[in-house]
Amino acid sequence: MKKKTVYYSDELHDDFAGVGERRKVEVGEDFPFVRKNIFYNIAAFIVYRIFVTPFAFLFCKIKFGMKTVGKEKIKPYKKGGLYLYGNHTQIPADGFIPNVITFPQTAHVIVNPDNIAAKGTKNIMMMLGALPTPTTLRGFASFEKAINTRLSQKRAIVIYPEAHIWPYYTGIRPFPSTSFRYPARDGRPIFTFTVTYRASKRGKPRIVTYIDGPFESANENVRVREKELREAAYNAMCARANTNENHAFIEYIKKEHTTV
Repeated sequence: MKKKTVYYSDELHDDFAGVGERRKVEVGEDFPFVRKNIFYNIAAFIVYRIFVTPFAFLFCKIKFGMKTVGKEKIKPYKKGGLYLYGNHTQIPADGFIPNVITFPQTAHVIVNPDNIAAKGTKNIMMMLGALPTPTTLRGFASFEKAINTRLSQKRAIVIYPEAHIWPYYTGIRPFPSTSFRYPARDGRPIFTFTVTYRASKRGKPRIVTYIDGPFESANENVRVREKELREAAYNAMCARANTNENHAFIEYIKKEHTTV
């Protein structure tokens, strides 16, 4: 893979996913985050388990030769549901990696509503485990209820706190403690998965994903728990990413701001 340079202005808001603007979609209080229809759920099982799971394993293995380190850390916690936080560096692999990591546990990824905006894709994206964030204040009650339902079903909730995709980025961008609101409230442990890159003999990108945790906070104050979980996750991800082994296929350089 030929190395290239990307210039950025804002670590929190710049997005290099390369996806054009999509139509607006409303995710409100009536959005069907969780469906009880038996035929829908059978179809969802077939899509997720019979088709997507094998494809996810094959894609990650063939495309990136992905190796996962520390998967055994998650195993004792799968029966109670858990939270996974990862760095956002790939399309479409970031949708597949949690599937591989948590297998045979189902993973639900919290996504921007843009991910279900393309016509005819909402149902399929939901079957794949997408949980779009609400676009209205009233939608958050249903959204939080859906998260609790999925956790009670012994599933994993996956969050990319960096929010925006920076392909092949080898650092960890700043992210807010508000991304840790839900585990801070319900007391469940969190884990991190940090995607790092290696260059093969032919220069092809290879992925090594490190899992760390569990991280918990015993503080009585929810806001303090949010901050402590955020610091634990951020530090663990930085420790994995900031090594000489992590190969930069794309160099990200911050633009110089000049004043007149």
